[in-house]
Amino acid sequence: MTKTKTETRTRRPRPAAVTLTPAAEARVAALMAKAPDGTVGVKLSTPRRGCSGLAYSVGFVAEADPRDERIETPAGPFFIDAASILYLIGSTMDWREDDFTAGFVFDNPNAKGSCGCGESFTV
Repeated sequence: MTKTKTETRTRRPRPAAVTLTPAAEARVAALMAKAPDGTVGVKLSTPRRGCSGLAYSVGFVAEADPRDERIETPAGPFFIDAASILYLIGSTMDWREDDFTAGFVFDNPNAKGSCGCGESFTV
């Protein structure tokens, strides 16, 4: 028996690899307000460094890489390095500050361990 109708499937939107909290989005907006000329967004990557192997790195992007994950935020595009996505899927990125420290904090379900200072992690 052959089918005469063409089946069409509707794909649901894929969730972003990383969720930014409202505080993280506000910090990205503050960074973008002071960004150098030619900046198109902010990018998260996980370069190899630190005592546990991988670290979180956030910086400005002058040119979008089509391989990177792109998340639209109220402040503009937020990119996730294509080589880092597998290490970050399901993570939440937050911005926290108190009297003594300020920085992005990551809740990463893929991290199997981290160094004592919290600067690097392993998967």
